[in-house]
Amino acid sequence: MLWVLLVIFALILIFGPNLWVKYTLKRYAQERSDIPGTGGQLAEHLVKRFELDQVAVETTQEGSDHFDFKQHAVRLSPSVHNGRSLTAVAVAAHEVGHAIAHEKKQPISHLSSRYLPLAHGLNRIAGALLLGWPVISVLLHLPYAVPLHAAVVGFSGLLAVFVHLAILPEEWDASFKKALPILAEGGYVHTEDLPKIKRILTACAMTYVAAALMRILFIWRWFRR
Repeated sequence: MLWVLLVIFALILIFGPNLWVKYTLKRYAQERSDIPGTGGQLAEHLVKRFELDQVAVETTQEGSDHFDFKQHAVRLSPSVHNGRSLTAVAVAAHEVGHAIAHEKKQPISHLSSRYLPLAHGLNRIAGALLLGWPVISVLLHLPYAVPLHAAVVGFSGLLAVFVHLAILPEEWDASFKKALPILAEGGYVHTEDLPKIKRILTACAMTYVAAALMRILFIWRWFRR
């Protein structure tokens, strides 16, 4: 019985954040005629307002909204860039929040520039170990053992989760010290919509952590084959 409860708890821990993030972003993605501009237009306006002269606003593949601090580009999904929804407005403001922190060289911005490449590197290592461990075991003259393979890959995946957790303060800063005050004080959204905006911004802040947790589930499923 204890094992069943532990499995249920683990599945909730892994599935829960990702499902909640997707649900929240989709829930408030309906087009609103009372929103005066698209997410892309808001991002371009905020870039000019905060004098981020080197920052460009671009589109990217769906679900990959981010600020590229190396290329100085706010990249938005088509549904965000072209959408007039609470999700579009909040996501655009969140990514511009990252741009403000990086372009103004605020200390909080050092977290992603320091740890995000590490997280990507760990994900690549985990992927390489997942597929290449049999070859590695031959080269190192180690007997192939599924439990050891799973442990090494799983440890790499867990490290990536912890790295994303280390970046979480910067995500929180982009959502609640940048985007929320900008949207609320600038009158970009109605006051009655602010609770919804807060939920969306929480989802934005949790996106990386939720994705990293889902990667652990992918590793587990691979070894179940």
